[in-house]
Amino acid sequence: MRDMELPKKTLHMYTNIKTEAVKLSITIEHEKRKREILEKALDVFVDEGYEDTTFQKIAERCGITRTILYLYFKNKREIFSFSIKLFMEKLELSIREIVADAARSQSDKLSAILGMVVETCSAQRRLLTVILDYLGHIRAAGGDPDERVRRRTIRMRHILAGVLIEGQKKGDFPPFSVKVAGDLIYSLIEAAIFRIAVLGHEDVSVLVEAAALLGTSLRSSEPRPRGRPSQGPSRPAASREGRAS
Repeated sequence: MRDMELPKKTLHMYTNIKTEAVKLSITIEHEKRKREILEKALDVFVDEGYEDTTFQKIAERCGITRTILYLYFKNKREIFSFSIKLFMEKLELSIREIVADAARSQSDKLSAILGMVVETCSAQRRLLTVILDYLGHIRAAGGDPDERVRRRTIRMRHILAGVLIEGQKKGDFPPFSVKVAGDLIYSLIEAAIFRIAVLGHEDVSVLVEAAALLGTSLRSSEPRPRGRPSQGPSRPAASREGRAS
C-alpha cells in the first residue's frame, strides 16, 4: 500500500508546486502590466492635466479597454496616486545611489542629492504642475494636502536625516538639530518647486548653486576629535612668559 501511495503523494506535491508557480507567474505579470499602465498614465496626466484626464484617455493610451483598466485600478485618483508613488521610488533610488557612494563625504552627498532633486524637478516641471493641481483638488474636497505630501516624502526625509546624522558622527558636520536642518533642506526643495512649477523659471542654476552652498555651509570648518573643546587662538610666547614672571 505504501508503495502505491508514494507516487500519488509525489504527484500531489508536484501539482501544488506547479499551481503556486503559475500563481506567482500571474502575479509577476500583473505587477509588470500595472507598472506599464502607470508609466503611460503619467504621460496622460502631464499632457492633459489632472482635471481633463479621464479613465477612457488612460485606457486608450495603454491600448486597452476601460473594463480591463478596472481590473488594475478603481478610479483616476488611484492611478495618479500610484503614478506619483512610482515617480518617487525612482527618485529615491537615485538618492540612495548617491548615499552609497563611499568616495563622497557626507556634505558632498548632501549637496549632490539636493542638486539632483532640483534638476529632477526642473526636468519634470509639467508633472509638478499636475501635482499642484491634484493637491488643490484634495484641499477643495476638504482633504489635507500637506499630509499627503508628508506621506509621499517620508522615506526621502529619513534618507536625508541619515546623511546628516552620519555626517555628525564622522565629524563632517558640527552638532546641530537634525530636524531643523531637515526643515531647512525641504524649504529649499519647496522653493525650487514653487519657482519651477508656479513662476515658470526654467533656469535652475541659481537653485543648484544654493543647494551646493547649503551642503557646504553645514560642513564643519575644522573637525576636532570628540571630547576636546576648542582651545581658541594661542597667545604669543612672550605674553605667556610675561604672565609667568
